[in-house]
Amino acid sequence: MRFRFDPSQEHQVTAVDAVARLFDGQPRVEMDLSLSLGAGLGAVANRLDLDDASILANLREVQEDNGLPQDEALLYVEGTAGTPDGSTDVRFPNFSVEMETGTGKTYAYIRTALELFRQYGQRKFIVVVPSVAIREGVLKDLRITQQHFREMFENTPYRFYAYDSGNVHQVRQFALSDSVEFMVMTIDSFNKATNVMRQSTDRLLGETPIHLVQVTRPVLILDEPQNMESALSKAALAELDPLFALRYSATHRNPYNLVYRLTPADAYRQGLVKRIAVASVLKEGDFNTPFMRLDRIDARRQSISARLTLHKLMRTGSVREKTVTVRRGDSLAVKSGRSEYEGYDVEEIDASAETIALSNGVALTKGEASGGNTSDIFREQIRYTVEEHFRRQRALRDDGIKVLSLFFIDKVDNYASKDGIIRKLFVEAFDEFKRQYEDWSDLDADDVQAAYFAARRKRGGEIIAIDTGGETEADREAYDLIMKDKERLLSFSEPVAFIFSHSALREGWDNPNVFQICTLNQTVSELRKRQEVGRGIRLCRNQEGERVHDEGKNILTVVANESYDRYVASLQREIEDEYGEEGVPPAPANARKRGVAKLKKERMLSPEFGELWERIKQKTRYAVEIDTEKLLTDVLGGVNGINVGVPRIAITRAEVEVGEGMTTYDYHISGTRTTAALSGGFGLPNLVGTMQDLFERTSPPTRLTRRTLLEVFNRTSNKAAAMKNPHEFATQAVRLIKDKLIDQLVAGIQYEKVGGSYDMLLFEAEVESWEQYLVPTERAIYDHVIFDSEVERKFVEGLERIDSVSVYCKLPAWFLVDTPLGKYNPDWGIVWEPRDSHGKSTGEQRLYLIRETKGEKWETTLRPNELRKIRCGEAHFTEALKVDFEVVTSVEQLVSQLTGSSTAEVQSDDG
Repeated sequence: MRFRFDPSQEHQVTAVDAVARLFDGQPRVEMDLSLSLGAGLGAVANRLDLDDASILANLREVQEDNGLPQDEALLYVEGTAGTPDGSTDVRFPNFSVEMETGTGKTYAYIRTALELFRQYGQRKFIVVVPSVAIREGVLKDLRITQQHFREMFENTPYRFYAYDSGNVHQVRQFALSDSVEFMVMTIDSFNKATNVMRQSTDRLLGETPIHLVQVTRPVLILDEPQNMESALSKAALAELDPLFALRYSATHRNPYNLVYRLTPADAYRQGLVKRIAVASVLKEGDFNTPFMRLDRIDARRQSISARLTLHKLMRTGSVREKTVTVRRGDSLAVKSGRSEYEGYDVEEIDASAETIALSNGVALTKGEASGGNTSDIFREQIRYTVEEHFRRQRALRDDGIKVLSLFFIDKVDNYASKDGIIRKLFVEAFDEFKRQYEDWSDLDADDVQAAYFAARRKRGGEIIAIDTGGETEADREAYDLIMKDKERLLSFSEPVAFIFSHSALREGWDNPNVFQICTLNQTVSELRKRQEVGRGIRLCRNQEGERVHDEGKNILTVVANESYDRYVASLQREIEDEYGEEGVPPAPANARKRGVAKLKKERMLSPEFGELWERIKQKTRYAVEIDTEKLLTDVLGGVNGINVGVPRIAITRAEVEVGEGMTTYDYHISGTRTTAALSGGFGLPNLVGTMQDLFERTSPPTRLTRRTLLEVFNRTSNKAAAMKNPHEFATQAVRLIKDKLIDQLVAGIQYEKVGGSYDMLLFEAEVESWEQYLVPTERAIYDHVIFDSEVERKFVEGLERIDSVSVYCKLPAWFLVDTPLGKYNPDWGIVWEPRDSHGKSTGEQRLYLIRETKGEKWETTLRPNELRKIRCGEAHFTEALKVDFEVVTSVEQLVSQLTGSSTAEVQSDDG
């Protein structure tokens, strides 16, 4: 299997463009050879000539275009860098990109780096990560995207590798190379004085590796920067003396100068991630066994206490799970009010180890629980997960999709040891259910499972690797399969389908074909809910490595050992804390309450629906005709107003010293840096060629003839700006022209029928969903409608109350209209038969309608390209198929469009 990547995904292209536009006006640097260091080692460096005011102006424009608050100033990280001459003050700007987990942020920043090279000549990139697991994930993404990016960027030469303190020659290669270099480093590899990175070495002729890095003025790409916010981490980043830093995360703690944001709600609405369902496994009403869980320890100057969750006797006589504060010597029998806890006295609280010891020998670590018959809960969780896994695999096998299940466990010993309770329960469940599924009947439980548990190995103060908790060949094979060989793991030829881990598989690892996540962590998770679901939220892939977009197949089930309400509330609260109410997607479904929408053939085969389908089923193709003269007229006003900055030359002062016995000059960068305006003309062919290139590479990719672009220049009264700074002029001009061009494409698009059509047989007899997303219906072609939003739910309920609605359907995901901006899937097909107040037909002609449902402020809140797709859909239906098409926000608006009355005047007497 080889993963295939789509270069035209709008959210990724926009994220790349947002960063590239920050440096509009920066001329491309072909190569900047910095002066050599003391040992005669030179370096090819990045360079940025724009002043802060120009970058800030670009930043504010990008933020405005992406609907983000505009910052008043650039935000810097400051520190000092030790150089051969002592230390120097460092400050560098930071820019943040926020993308929901599973939407391709690693892809986006690799592509961004290559775009910065293409446009501006930046060559040296250091990807800084907080852990080895994330480092392995980044290296894997660099490997699997390499061929894709070579094709996209005309075979631009680039190398990537993990920094290895045992191979400092890598650092020399990084400094000397004139190609694009990606060096992936953990923050721990350079944040301490004892790191090899900070030690002079004979292998570099006495030079210190970090000094070589400094001279290159690297661009930092910070992956999960919220884990690098400590003073120590910031100081270490400054020590690299970067040109600037790009920060990528789904959960920024501090979003420095945010340039792009894709919220969980955005990702959900755009179908970029799996939908989530939660299956709750919770033992209710069993208070016979003493239960306790250590939630946290509070250490103060005068006292130390712990927060324990117990089964407490309430005043009403009921027993409930409650959290109490305990100190050394406290009796849990007294705290809980229950005799079952006799003998459970607090003997010791250790703040440093985050443990508590009780007088009867029970010891708990933070997050750990004891009692409450957790093995029974584990058994049910594992049985549910295994059965769900088999069920999903049977449903998806014909689509070439292999299903994976991920188990987060409470203790390594509960799985790793031969008699571990989790291992035993899994084998028991697997052997029970495999007999019911032919594809699994010949497999042994040991063949289908693999585990990854973090065990650190260090060298020179740096964590250099993470093992799988053992030294056997099987351990190493499992590590490689899980961490490095996603393609093989997704192949049907590989039997492993169940993965077990502790807390190691968090940020930095995911797999697109994880469909079940089972949280066997005794109610309290060491991971946040979003980190848990993030391991499997990415859209699945088939055996050809292609991403599958069918939302009916992309469902992630979390099997949690807490109540559904509690789990969902925690997850939604985490998202709301990050993004506010508007960023929260619909609540995950309750996987325990499944539902099915069944096709009502008598409704589908009715004459009314048959006529509707006959009118809308036809496929079309579109043609566009560009009015060049109108386009030129539309764009010239904006082009004439383009204001560009003058390119500047950076001048760095250096001192040359010749030491005694030296055979080479010893150059020392003094730190004195000035800038001067670069004046002079630039050739017109370079301008037009740049504009053509930008047209094809920016989203959406389009083309315009060289003749038209040349005509823009010939007619503009702003030639001075083009000659003063051709690249910046070209960038701004292309943005203006493309915006007008796309508007003209959409406004003038023409559809014509082609031979193909959508067959009614494509409707599935049954569509699975969950009860909470199903609305029972009488008038639709299914007995239930599956809704995606509150707007849709209310719309369906409204249609059901109106007698004039003869039949309707939610148009399936495979019902698509081609547009220049991608596929468009309309919402509703409706047959309207006018009736009087008594529900009798008025004899007027039936209306066959297509309706799109959106929120109240859809015209101002939708992304521009979403609006344009809707306009193209309107042309497809109204012009080519002669079917009435409108966007509505409610049933009331629909009724008003058709009758000029409110729903109260046209609904049935009992409605």
